[in-house]
Amino acid sequence: MKRLKTFIKQPLITHILFWVCVLLYFVLSASMNVHSSYRQVIDFNVMVVIVQIISAYTCIYILIPKFLNQKKIVLFIVSLIILILAMYALYGLYKIYYYDPKYIEFYSEIAKKYAQVPFLKRFSNFSVILSKAIKFLTPTVLLLMASFYKNQQQFLKLSEQKKIAELNALKHQLNPHFLFNTLNNLYALALEKSDKTPEVIERLSDILDYMLYRCKDKFVVLAKEVELLENYLALEKIRYGNRVAISFKTSIDTDARIAPLVLLTFIENAFKHGVSQELKKATINIDLSTQDKTILFLITNTKPNTYNEVKNKVDALGLNNIKKQLELLYPNTHDLQILDTENQYELSLTLKQP
Repeated sequence: MKRLKTFIKQPLITHILFWVCVLLYFVLSASMNVHSSYRQVIDFNVMVVIVQIISAYTCIYILIPKFLNQKKIVLFIVSLIILILAMYALYGLYKIYYYDPKYIEFYSEIAKKYAQVPFLKRFSNFSVILSKAIKFLTPTVLLLMASFYKNQQQFLKLSEQKKIAELNALKHQLNPHFLFNTLNNLYALALEKSDKTPEVIERLSDILDYMLYRCKDKFVVLAKEVELLENYLALEKIRYGNRVAISFKTSIDTDARIAPLVLLTFIENAFKHGVSQELKKATINIDLSTQDKTILFLITNTKPNTYNEVKNKVDALGLNNIKKQLELLYPNTHDLQILDTENQYELSLTLKQP
């Protein structure tokens, strides 16, 4: 079956099967009240399909690429009219010199009368030409629709692959940034031979296990992200001790889902800019809740008096990465607000759940 599917998917085989189906449709749907036999039906419709094939591939491979795609609309229309007239002439010649003489005895009186109309006079009947043109070009339209659908599927697939590649690249930039900070914490505790070192190693192990193996999906359970944040906050609390007061409140649905590692960067930045430079006691308040399929995240941190007000022209790496992730994962379904005052930094994020 696999080989058969591969064989059928070959462009030439696909097109052959398409035209066989077209011919079968005409043959099987033909009324035997106006035909003497299936041989007559086949003789008639084989020529129709041949004209359709010529029309289809002339349009697809010549007229559309050379004229329509090049914005030469007038030339395209003129060429299409010439093609239709040429196909109608080919069809008329076949009818006059082969089909009519062979099967005229089975015609109705009206059909016999029309069969005697001279070849050139047939071009004066616009309605007949129009009806034949529609019949000749219908498979062309079907092929174009199929090609458009296939191109759209390929485009969507490439877009998704590009999005995944971008997200992976952003995560690869984010993860080392987080690990570098955490390992610095562990290094400092190890130098002090602190009793808290085993706890740090255990929590770091849980974080690594989550980041390496359990957050590969596009969206994960929000509760798992909460565990990650709690581990991170515990590590930072061990590092800074009484220098920081942390409040982390959660009220979430058990089935809520979120893109992994989205919230971590915001908390990292709170410690980086609100605690590391603080000479007294810093404060970080975090609220995470869900409501009506919406995730609400709010974080505020105090700013030290020695905080450098001179800002870079671009965002910090972590924050810049997370903004890109939000644009990719939550297009038009997220709202990020930042309020930066003299003594406090406040960030609120609203996410519509997938």
